[in-house]
Amino acid sequence: MQMAGFIGRQVELDELDAHLDVVRRGGRADAGVAVLLRGRRRVGKSRLVTELIRRAQLPSVYFQAARRAPVADELTLLADAIATSTLSGAAVADGNTPASLTAALRLLAAALPTEGPAIVVIDELPWLLEGFDGGAGELQRVWDRELSQRPVLLLLLGSDLGMMESLNRPDQPFHGRATEMVLYALSPQDVARMTGLSGMAAFDAHLITGGQPLVAQEWTDGQTPTAFIRRSFERSTSALVVSGTRVLDGELPESSHARAVLAAIGGKGERTYTGILQRLTGAISATTLDRSLALLVEKRVVEADEPLSTRRAAKDRRWRVADPALRFWLAVVEPALPDIDRGRPDLASARFEAGYAAWRGRAVEPVVRQSLARLLPDERWPHARQIGGWWPRTNRPEIDLVAADARPAESIAFVGTIKWRAAKPVTAAEIGALAQEATHVPGVGASTPLVAVCPGGAVDDDRLTQVWTADDLLRAWP
Repeated sequence: MQMAGFIGRQVELDELDAHLDVVRRGGRADAGVAVLLRGRRRVGKSRLVTELIRRAQLPSVYFQAARRAPVADELTLLADAIATSTLSGAAVADGNTPASLTAALRLLAAALPTEGPAIVVIDELPWLLEGFDGGAGELQRVWDRELSQRPVLLLLLGSDLGMMESLNRPDQPFHGRATEMVLYALSPQDVARMTGLSGMAAFDAHLITGGQPLVAQEWTDGQTPTAFIRRSFERSTSALVVSGTRVLDGELPESSHARAVLAAIGGKGERTYTGILQRLTGAISATTLDRSLALLVEKRVVEADEPLSTRRAAKDRRWRVADPALRFWLAVVEPALPDIDRGRPDLASARFEAGYAAWRGRAVEPVVRQSLARLLPDERWPHARQIGGWWPRTNRPEIDLVAADARPAESIAFVGTIKWRAAKPVTAAEIGALAQEATHVPGVGASTPLVAVCPGGAVDDDRLTQVWTADDLLRAWP
């Protein structure tokens, strides 16, 4: 089993440590620094800041808010967290029962040391603030008058991405007082390190785990996807099985229209607006669909892709699950839950084995594009600043890769195909088909370079300008 030690997140740790260094050095008008750290549930926010505290070896306090908890209980628990912390003035909170959020935050300020830096974590800040009318204003006042005057790194965590973003909007009290930081899912390279895999197998692990640390930790070094799925499906409490439910339940009630829309996109594979609406015929109206899609976009759960070419094509948008933790879960795990619950994981595993290759072919495309977007532009492709795909309204043909200078493009850098397989390189026939189909893309001409992405490489063919393998893409991630 993978060791429980902290792996990856070095970039994020370095960023947090840089903020802590500002507190250590002092010399600013405000001694304290505040950071709004947002990220999807189970993506590792709590683990990240806990690791920062462990490495820093500084006085600290960690408070975890609960959703819809009674206000009095939350204030008491916050005071208890202060009283049992390693802050030098922790005793000031012993037996104290603050009657308001302002009183609790002032208690926190009184407990902070003045002679050296400290770290304060308030986890799930939106859940704490939602219990108080004007809670963000109370936080702002205590920060301005007391907390910011102490040498403290205040880490404000939240899983509701939209609510966390709103806290720093210009019309909000806390605007301009904190640095915003986003914690994304683990990168393919992080997952590769955790699972002991490389190349195409590492991307398999990334697609299946969704980059969630708790899921990736259960992947035994060198384990195949099939073996991991079989083992995970044998336990209804495995991290993979429970991950999606916990992510969704925190933001989208099972009975909500948005949850049904998400199921149509991620579970049924509907990509067009019309397809989603038809899938939900009788259960949802066009107006409700519009509202649901807007909510899912606001929460960063789904995303709409537009064809990339020299023409705008907003009407040809295609919807997909943007949250990597939910792509695989909605498509494969959620449909398997009834079989897992009734003790037939073999049936669920068999469906995975039968359908995974087809699902992966589509699911890997945004990951490939993200990887190329990190590698490009470079000396060979100086104008490849936007990476996307292209399709007409009929979806035929579909071009997997289009690189351009802008969106919409003034010029096309290259067009390409993705053949996600290890045993067979891109063939001459597939290159010929790409050359023919690419002529449908607005802005593509006879001289537009052709490229390919394939873990198995490609045959020697002068029509291909460049080929990227899975290992090449893996190097795009730190």
